Amino acid sequence: MKADAAWGWMYLALAIGLELSGTVAMKYSAGFSRLWPSVLMFAFYGASFTCLNFALKTINVSIAYAIWSGVGIVLITLAGFVLFKQPLPWTSMIWVGVIVAGIVGLNMSAGGH
Repeated sequence: MKADAAWGWMYLALAIGLELSGTVAMKYSAGFSRLWPSVLMFAFYGASFTCLNFALKTINVSIAYAIWSGVGIVLITLAGFVLFKQPLPWTSMIWVGVIVAGIVGLNMSAGGH
């Protein structure tokens, strides 16, 4: 893997973490009724899109966006369960597994990067 490609994957991982943080902050903002979680939400999402933009310099947009959104869905599902005590029925876990399978399949079908 070339150094530039490694940076792209690091930016994508950072974008995913920031997107997760933005979504958690959104929940804590309570519909924009709490100032600091609302401010953090915008900051995290802005930083996430910036990192995603840098990742797109070396990763195909279809792959990067699928991974960014899919992994974000999986992580926020887990965060909802752990942080917000939201139920996670086994049927939901199956569908999250389908999302993961789709991400892996799309990544494999890209045939290297």
